[in-house]
Amino acid sequence: MAYKGLLPEGNYADCANGYRIHYLDEGQGDVVVFLHGSGPGASGHSNFKGNYPALVEAGYRCIVPDHIGYGFSDKPDDVDHTLDFFVECIKQTLDTVGVERCTVVGNSLGGAVALGLALQHPQLVDKLILMAPGGLSELHEYQQMPGMQKVFKVFGSGEPVTHEVMKDLFATGLMYDPRHATDELVKERMQIMQIMNGHVMASMKIPVLTPRLAEIQCPVLGFWGMNEKMMPENGILAMAKNLKHMRLILISECGHWVMVEHEDLFNRECVEFLRHG
Repeated sequence: MAYKGLLPEGNYADCANGYRIHYLDEGQGDVVVFLHGSGPGASGHSNFKGNYPALVEAGYRCIVPDHIGYGFSDKPDDVDHTLDFFVECIKQTLDTVGVERCTVVGNSLGGAVALGLALQHPQLVDKLILMAPGGLSELHEYQQMPGMQKVFKVFGSGEPVTHEVMKDLFATGLMYDPRHATDELVKERMQIMQIMNGHVMASMKIPVLTPRLAEIQCPVLGFWGMNEKMMPENGILAMAKNLKHMRLILISECGHWVMVEHEDLFNRECVEFLRHG
């Protein structure tokens, strides 16, 4: 696989809406789509580099897109980044690739997009795997979370975001164990941040999806770190009470990135769920 800087460069989907979405496509078998979260320098590979190779090894075809506005995908500065827009771009990417049925894995923003896909395109989504998904709380509730407050403080200050500032944000705002905020991770995120514009995060609009969760009929596996600093805890009950076919795993000593902080556990549970439901 070719690399652009520190990150692998895969394929590009020319979507029907005119935008170009970058994605990695590895392995053969039933399709699993990984949808990354938001934040400075975010990309699919950076979020899931410890996960999708394990699922490829287990016999699955893994598609890892960069959301519109992130990674190596297009970064428009003249459109609102609504949930419907994110869903549209992922659906059109999968149409281009020829995917008709898949499991969707989503963390944070990616979790909200996964829920949006399941609601708008139920024929596409066979199973859902959600890690502290967005779209379950009101904006003012997110703004009270210490991790979110740190993100807004760092990126709203107008000061240059250095390697050290980014590393501290991940170590103290997103993770329980700061050892997972590696220099490699920070360098990957800094590379993408150089080509991002602030419009995607400034114009992001994600509605509260809780009233519609009962419409989702597919099996769901959920993860939530009990030291979460980004997502309000009412999201736990929102999922548990409203998703009909759900298994929810609560993990101690874990922040916002369960797939990073508890990589082996996450990969094992995902493979088990994919094979046996």
